[in-house]
Amino acid sequence: MRTPGDRGHHDENRCGRSRTAEVYDVAVAPHCPNGPISLAASLQVDFCATNVIIQEQSLGLHYNTGYGDLPEAEMLDYLTDPLPLTPRDGFLPRPVGPGLGVDIDEEAVRRGSVPWTLLDPTWRYPDGRIAEW
Repeated sequence: MRTPGDRGHHDENRCGRSRTAEVYDVAVAPHCPNGPISLAASLQVDFCATNVIIQEQSLGLHYNTGYGDLPEAEMLDYLTDPLPLTPRDGFLPRPVGPGLGVDIDEEAVRRGSVPWTLLDPTWRYPDGRIAEW
C-alpha cells in the first residue's frame, strides 16, 4: 500500500485503504522512504489505524549516506528539530506538534536541491550472482 492516497484526510481516514483492509482483517505496512513530510503523514495514519503492523522508512539507509556522487543527507537533516522523527527504543513516536508534527528547515532543503540521478547499487553475492537486497 502506498500512503499518498491514505493521508488521514477525513473521508480517507474513515473510508481509506487502511480502514478497508481492516474490515477484512488485513494488516498493512505503509511504504514511506521518501522524506520527513511523507513519513510524518504516514505516522499520523499509522496511529489512527488499528491494523498497521510496521512502518517502512529510510532513516539510516544506504542512499542517505552519500554513496556515488551524492552528498550525505539523512532525512532528519531537513527538519528544524529532528526529535519528532527520532526513533526511541526501536519505535517512532507519534509526532504531536501542529499539522503533521514536523517543521521543515527550508534552507537545508534549498541547499540540498540539486539535480541528481539515484542509481541503486547492484548487490551481488560473493560468487558474482545478482542478489536482492
